This record gives sequence, structure tokens and C-alpha cells, in this order.
Amino acid sequence: MLTKNTNEAVDTELFPGKIAIVTDSPSINDDNFHSSDHLVEKYGDEKIIHVTWPEDFLAHQDKMIDTGSVLAADSEIEVLIINQALPGTNAAVDKFKETRDDVFIIHCTIHEAVEKATARANLIFQPNELDMGPAMVRQAKKQGAKVFVHYSFDRHMSQRILFGRYSLIKEACAAEGIELVTSTAIDPASEAGVAGARQFILEDVPKLVAKYGEDTAFFCTNCTLQVPLIKAVVDSHAIFPQPCCPSPFHGFPEALGIETGGAHSDLNYIINEASRIAAEKNMTDRLSTWPVSASMMFTNASAEYAIKWIKGLVPKTGIDDRVLENCMNAYVKEVVGEGVEVEMVSCIENGITYDNFKQILMGYLDF
Repeated sequence: MLTKNTNEAVDTELFPGKIAIVTDSPSINDDNFHSSDHLVEKYGDEKIIHVTWPEDFLAHQDKMIDTGSVLAADSEIEVLIINQALPGTNAAVDKFKETRDDVFIIHCTIHEAVEKATARANLIFQPNELDMGPAMVRQAKKQGAKVFVHYSFDRHMSQRILFGRYSLIKEACAAEGIELVTSTAIDPASEAGVAGARQFILEDVPKLVAKYGEDTAFFCTNCTLQVPLIKAVVDSHAIFPQPCCPSPFHGFPEALGIETGGAHSDLNYIINEASRIAAEKNMTDRLSTWPVSASMMFTNASAEYAIKWIKGLVPKTGIDDRVLENCMNAYVKEVVGEGVEVEMVSCIENGITYDNFKQILMGYLDF
């Protein structure tokens, strides 16, 4: 069990200006939406400005651009954090920069070309999607998987990082002696909508378990589909190595019927309840994830680093890796205490190293 460290002194000294945080709506990714809560509690809602992308962002790219324009009109904003950087973020940032080109911009989990995103953002955070592929296959093997089902759709597979991870999953499955099943899910952003996409998952998982057996691991690249996937996996007594955005908060509370909010937002409460329910449903060690929300860590660690940038404590250009790692580890320690290791590497794409693009990997927590 992870134990929260409550003895650490928290620096709540205010900083000049404001930090604007743009997140998904809660229906798309609850972790991302709530990732600014800790900062609002710490610094106040006059210092931390939180807005959301439109829920139907693919159909409303104009509204994303409008968000960039509205934020740029606030001359007090010194930092812009975008979690996650959905398709259309580059255009919104371009609009923002027409007025404000002196702001520290951070993207968390990009969905557009690396070279274009890194040209616009001072800092990018993302789970190490490529290395995560083989890691989750090894985790599934440890959980007893003989088959690995990979759910995705064309919009995601057109992204180089996600397709590259799929290729590594394919190689890892072959190396581990696991059969890979590639299944096309319904895109929640398509005409079928969220409801249609979720219903497909609820109906398809039992069919595949009936065909391949209970020792089948399931993974899906889409945030919106994690809840029905976890529900269907638990009901079918299958295996779930991790959500697409690994975190105890991502999909598990809703899928397992865990009450959240208030005191029930505590990470250890979620972990303990998920472990209890897993045991009741004979699913112990068949559900797993990272022990800390990467999304929440990204927002909070990047904000603390950016505050040091505002105060002149880190270089105005480039990234101080040592200070950035300290910001990540301080957040993790504050939330869950000791025992969680964070591995950070710079992104290498097509032989080019992007020093402002940091990829993160963690070990697994078994429920």
C-alpha cells in the first residue's frame, strides 16, 4: 500500500502573473480535467485559470482557436499549460502567439506531429508511449496473458507515436509467445458518437473472451473507452494491464463503482477500494496501472517548473533537466510518499533528439 507523505513542507509563495491551464472536458478524460485542482487549492483560482477544450473538438476546431484568442487577451497570463494537446492545438497556439509570444507554453500528451509541436511549445510532457508498449506486454505476461487484444481506430493509428508503439507491441508479443489480436474499435469522435463506441466495447470484449479464453489481455488507445473496457474485462474475468493514460483514477473508479469526490478523491482510497473490489470479483492481480496519475503529475510538475521560470530561477531558454526531475519527484512524493520511481528521457524522432520533449515511464501497481 502506498502511504501519502504529509510531513513535507509545501511552498505556497505566490508568483507574478497567472497560469492558464487548458484541459479536456471530464467526459473525455477525468484525470486531465481534474489535474489543475491541486494547483487551484495551492495558489487560488485568481492565479490558476482553468478552461476546457470543446467536447466535440474535431467538429469544432474553430472553438479551439477561439480559446487561444481569448486566453491571449489576458495580459497577466505568463504560462499556458495544455493537457492534453488534442488535434487542433497547434492552430490554437498559433492564434495565441499572434498576441502573446512571451509566454512559457507546455503541452501534455501531444496528438500532432512532433516537429510541429516542439516548435510551438517550450516543454512537452508525454508518457513514454513507445517503451510503454513492450512494458505493458511484459506486464500482461506476468498477469498470465496468452492473448493480447489491441483496440484502436484509423485516427489514432495515423499518429506516428501510437502506430510506432503498436509495432513494438507486435514485436514484444512475438518475443513473449503471446498471440496479438488487432481489433478496430469505433472512434468516439465518429458519427456513432461516444455511446456507440462504448457499446461496441461492451459487446465485443465478451465475444473475444469466449473465443480466446479468460487469459486475454485488453488495451485500448482511447480515453473515452477505458470505462466500458474495464467493466467488460472484469465481467469476463479477463486481464487489463493498464489504461491508455496509466493512472488509478483513469477509468477504474467509474468502472468499479468507487465513490469519488471530497475525501474519496485520495489516491490511496482509490487504490485500496480497487484492490478490495478486485478481490471480491476474483480479479486480484488481473488489473493494473501506474501508481500515480501521469496526467496530474504533468500538469503539476510543469506548473511548478514554469513558476521557477517566471521567477528567473531556471534559464529562459532550454530546459534544466535536474530541476524538472525534482519538480516531478516532489509532486509524486507529496501525493504518495516514497517508493515510486519516475524515468525521464528526451524524445528521439527520426534521429533527432528533442530536448524540450520529455517522455516518462513508471513501474506498475497491481490491484
